[in-house]
Amino acid sequence: MTLFEKTKTNLMITHSADDELISELLSAAKKYAEEYQHLDEGYYDFNPMSATTEQGVIMLTAFLYESRDGSTGGFFGDNTNAPSSAFNTINTLLRLGKEWKV
Repeated sequence: MTLFEKTKTNLMITHSADDELISELLSAAKKYAEEYQHLDEGYYDFNPMSATTEQGVIMLTAFLYESRDGSTGGFFGDNTNAPSSAFNTINTLLRLGKEWKV
């Protein structure tokens, strides 16, 4: 299953009407992961992601998709702390997925 397919499954979307939007958001989330992990742009176009990085990218894409109208979005739409909680989780996953080198 591709990262795009995993992201759509996570979003519980079976239609193709938003495929272009999801693809653009997924691209932005991958770029965020690369920058957060201090990797070259396009690194994940040619290198595999760890499981934690992959989950962080999927979660960020889902958050961006569900918040595209400027609201908090998603299941916790009525919770003003939702964006902070989401990014704490996403950033933790990206830290865990980074290859630390000295």
